[in-house]
Amino acid sequence: MTVARELASFVARVSYDDLSQDAREQLKIRILDSAGCATGALGEPPMKLLRAHVDDFSNGGQCTLVGGGKTSPDRAALYNGALVRYLDFSDSYMAKSDYAHPSDNLGAVLAAAEYAGASGSAFMAALAVAYQVQLRLADEAPVLAKGYDHTVQGSYAVACGVSKALGLSVEQTMNAIGMCGTAFNALRVTRTGTLSNWKGLAYANTAFGCTHATFMAMRGLTGPSEVFEGNKGFMHTIAGRFELDWSKEDLERVCKTSIKKYNSTIDSQSTVEAMLALREREQLKAVEIEKIEVDVFDIAYKVIGGGEEGDKYTVKTKEQADHSLQYVTAVACIDGRVMPEQYLPQRIRAEDVQTLLRKVTVRSDAEITRRFPEECGSRITVTLRGGRTVTHEVKNYEGYYSRQMSWRTVYAKFEGLSAHCAAPAMQREIADCIADLENRPAADLARVLGKVRAA
Repeated sequence: MTVARELASFVARVSYDDLSQDAREQLKIRILDSAGCATGALGEPPMKLLRAHVDDFSNGGQCTLVGGGKTSPDRAALYNGALVRYLDFSDSYMAKSDYAHPSDNLGAVLAAAEYAGASGSAFMAALAVAYQVQLRLADEAPVLAKGYDHTVQGSYAVACGVSKALGLSVEQTMNAIGMCGTAFNALRVTRTGTLSNWKGLAYANTAFGCTHATFMAMRGLTGPSEVFEGNKGFMHTIAGRFELDWSKEDLERVCKTSIKKYNSTIDSQSTVEAMLALREREQLKAVEIEKIEVDVFDIAYKVIGGGEEGDKYTVKTKEQADHSLQYVTAVACIDGRVMPEQYLPQRIRAEDVQTLLRKVTVRSDAEITRRFPEECGSRITVTLRGGRTVTHEVKNYEGYYSRQMSWRTVYAKFEGLSAHCAAPAMQREIADCIADLENRPAADLARVLGKVRAA
C-alpha cells in the first residue's frame, strides 16, 4: 500500500467522534481566533486588491466570502484564507525544525463544507484532519532548512481536509493527495530577504490550487499514487525518508498549537512579552537605551533575527516589520503594545522606532534552544546610559500550547480585531455560532462571516 493510500485511509476513517472534548474546545477557540484575524484584515489594501481580483473572475457561486458575496469554492479558499493569514496574527505550531500556521486551512475546508452541505461537526472533523496532517508532517518531514516553504506540507493538509469535507472516497482522496503534493512545492524565498505581499498570500494560493485539484479528484481524475515514496517523489527530492504510521494517528494535534497574544510571529511572542514586562518594571524610555540584547532559540534567530533569512534592520513595509525581531522588540519598548496599528506605514517609518531597532542585537542561545519547543523562551538585556543593565526572561507566553488561552481571552482579541466591521450584536452572533457549531450546518458559519462589512 502506498503512503498516499495509507494517508487517504486515515482521512476516511476518522470522524468528529474521534475528537476528544479538549480537542473540540481548542478547535472552536482557533476558529474564533481565525474569525477575528479574517474580519480584522477586511479593508487592508492588499485584501482590497485580492477581492477585486476574485470578483473579476467570479460570476456568482456556491461559497460565501467573508464580508459578503459568493464565488466558487477555490476562490473562496483563496480569499478567505488570505484574510485569516494577512495580519500574521493567526495560530501557529512550532516543530523542532519547522513551522506551520494550521488555520491557513480554514478557508479551504469551510468552502468545501459549505459546497457539500456538510454539518458543523463534519466541518470540525475535516479541519482537525487538516491540522493533524500538516503538523505531523512538520514534525517528521521538515522542509525549511532545505529551502522550501511550510506551504509544502500544507498542500497535503488542504487535500486531506477538503477531501474529508466533501466526503470523498479513499480512492478520490488518494488522487487529491497525489495531485496536490506533486504540484505545490513552494520555495522559502517567500519569507527571506526583502519580503513582499506574497508572504501573506502564499498559503492562500496553495489552498486555492489544492482545493481546485481536489475537486478534480472528486470528478474522477487521477494523481500520482506514489507522491511520497516514488521515484522523484517527496521523500526522494525534498524530505528524505521518514516514517508516519497513519493507522495510529488521531485528531489531537490541534491541542499542541499556539495562539498569538501579540501581532507578531509566533517565535517573537516571548520576546515581546519579556520586553513589555521589562518596560513596565523599569519604566524604560527609548532615549535612555544604549543597546538591547535578545537571546532566543536557534530557529527564531535564523528566521526573524537575521541569522539566515536576510537583513532584519532594513524595515520599510508591514511584511518586513512583522518578520523582524529587531523591529517588534523596538516598537514594543516604545509603544507598550504590538498590534495591527504598529504596522501602519507611518509607524514603521517613524524615526524613534527606526533608531531603536538598530540598537537591537539578536543571538542564538544554546540553553534556550535546548528547551525548545517544550518551552518558547527569550531573554532580554537592556543597557542604559551610564552602563546599568536590566534583564528579564520569559519561558512561555500566554497563548503557547502549554499556557493555552481561554475562550474569554480569545473573544476579547476577536472583539478588538473585528470592531471596525461588526457591531457587538454581530460579534456575539459569530461567537455563538462557533460555540454551537457541532449542532449547526457548516454553512451557518460562512453565512455569519459573510454579514460583516469593512468600515
